[in-house]
Amino acid sequence: MSEGQAVDDDRWAMWPEPWAGTDCDIRTVMGSISRDVKDAFRYDEIPWQRFPHFYGPGEEIPGLLATLASEDAEAAGGALRQLWIDLHHQGNTIAVGALAVPFLLRIAATGSPGLRVETLRLVAEIGRCQHLGDGSREGLLQVAEDPLVMDGTTECPVDWTIQAARDAVTSDLHLLFPFVSDLDPDVRSATAFVLAAAISEIPRVSSALHHRLAVENDPVVQVSLTLAIAQLAREHQDENAHAWARDLWSDPGRSPEARIGAGLAWLCLVDAPVPDELHALLTDPSTNQRSNLFQRVPWLPPVDSNSGLRRCIQEMLTPTIPPEQRLSV
Repeated sequence: MSEGQAVDDDRWAMWPEPWAGTDCDIRTVMGSISRDVKDAFRYDEIPWQRFPHFYGPGEEIPGLLATLASEDAEAAGGALRQLWIDLHHQGNTIAVGALAVPFLLRIAATGSPGLRVETLRLVAEIGRCQHLGDGSREGLLQVAEDPLVMDGTTECPVDWTIQAARDAVTSDLHLLFPFVSDLDPDVRSATAFVLAAAISEIPRVSSALHHRLAVENDPVVQVSLTLAIAQLAREHQDENAHAWARDLWSDPGRSPEARIGAGLAWLCLVDAPVPDELHALLTDPSTNQRSNLFQRVPWLPPVDSNSGLRRCIQEMLTPTIPPEQRLSV
């Protein structure tokens, strides 16, 4: 099957259930890895060979991880770039990427601070479905993948990988919480991106994000925290979240960036028509002038490499109009 192909052939009618719970199920494999193995970076106890990456055998991944953790800054940077290529090809995620997540988190905590942001972002991208070009109300904060979508290398459900990666993130929340208050705003922003993938302990995670948002002054981090809170609320059906988001975007005392981010969050949380006040905020010429700043919000570059903000606004406000007929915001 080609990459991302849905399973509809009679030969695959029972797929992938026969593999569920076996040693070919990445979720099962991840669940069997002890914290001691992760903390000690015992790569030799991980079945990398069972899960190839997009460009080769899984056995190559621990060598890249070890280089990323090294004190050779140039080599570490090269290893991280290669990990992005191998584990996140064209916006897709793959099973062996989930195996790398616990080690990426530990390297983020102990390795080069200069590579921390991109390491955390890679973790977050492994734990969510592909978002290339999807800035819609339904898609921007979507995490799970269609259960019938397979990765083209292992022919296993992409959503199994996403579940396994998210479980790994949740198991290592203790490594992430200190970054919520990191001195580097891009680290704080990337941490919010990762925490939004948590699969349990949602009240604890959401509380940490809310507390940081209450004192956060950086506009990019404010937007990232808002989208992270909204993503968790959307998936876990927090009925109070839409009112919270509306209070944020409708408050003229808040910064324009915070209001715009909250407006996007609100649109992802409800099916209601766009209020005139929000429409005016999002289509104001000054909003488009903030496109470059919003490209630092981790959710937006996958939507559009030039202006994720513009594309999100266009898709959210004019979902039934073909892209080529939409007016620029």
